Amino acid sequence: MSLLDKLKSNSTIKETAILRDSKFFTKKDMIPTSIPIINVALSGRFDGGLTPGLTMWAGPSKHFKTAFSLLMAKSYLDKYDDAVLLFYDSEFGTPQSYFDSFGIATDRVLHTPVTDVEQLKFDIMQQLQEINRGDHVMICIDSIGNLASKKEVEDALDKKAVADMSRAKQMKSLFRMVTPHLTMKDVPMVVVNHTYKEIGMFPKDIVGGGTGSYYSADNIFILGRQQDKEGSDLVGYNFIINVEKSRYVKEKSKIPVSVRFDGGISKWSGLLDLALESGHVVKPSNGWYQIVGEDKKYRIKETDTKEFWMPILTDKTFYEFVKDKYAIATSQIIKDEDISKHIEEVGSEDELPAT
Repeated sequence: MSLLDKLKSNSTIKETAILRDSKFFTKKDMIPTSIPIINVALSGRFDGGLTPGLTMWAGPSKHFKTAFSLLMAKSYLDKYDDAVLLFYDSEFGTPQSYFDSFGIATDRVLHTPVTDVEQLKFDIMQQLQEINRGDHVMICIDSIGNLASKKEVEDALDKKAVADMSRAKQMKSLFRMVTPHLTMKDVPMVVVNHTYKEIGMFPKDIVGGGTGSYYSADNIFILGRQQDKEGSDLVGYNFIINVEKSRYVKEKSKIPVSVRFDGGISKWSGLLDLALESGHVVKPSNGWYQIVGEDKKYRIKETDTKEFWMPILTDKTFYEFVKDKYAIATSQIIKDEDISKHIEEVGSEDELPAT
């Protein structure tokens, strides 16, 4: 028996394995969504998507956070016929009609109302304890932004007007406890959160709930938005996904997504600017767009079609351009250059001091 095998057999943890053979380091399950640019935000690639672990959507009220979460839930349920969505609800701002609008069958959703962080922590850990690797379960929490701690609730009932110092600790405890289970059991968890502005001359958005989410999350997206108007009429919003943290995408990347009141999320959001930057689309004249190599010209509304985008999305050079722009590189960190031998030769000329 080799030393490696000996150490493996001595381990008291049944999941211990040689890294090459470890099931936790095999290729991660990717759940592609129907929106190419969302896949880019999640993985840096058009053919990527949601992975097991913690993904957080944060932003002010009315910034489409729940909708992006349900988009990913719909994709997960579509991929696995036996999949179930655990939906923890603290705000009750997601009526059944919202699930219907995304095509989510509500008989595959387990709705659990929660009133405080501890209640959420106890229930979610109970569920994760009983989930096995291979069970197709996705968890969504909407939201942790305004979720009180148990102490805060008890103080209010006891008519105590004291500051609550326990919430951040309980939130950190929640994420610390669930994180290893999510990875080991291949469970994606999507969390909706709020943001606040830090104090300063140039305030930036800060994710609520303390540092627990920052340490545990695979992805943290902070949403911004701009109005989309036709004349004086508001017809939707142009959202900007700010990549605050990611294990797959370059941080501080900004990814645009368009949402219209009459059509929902635009399937081809964000692609036109990328294609112009990459040179796959040009503007031959003001207001007109043209795919390189084709004669036909398009108005901007005419570019929002499958016929326009499929030739570009299936072009390997465009795929590589987007991947190079957004995905984190996996090149060798330490170059294979043996300099130690040269250093030893220099050092051998010196005598060691007498002891």
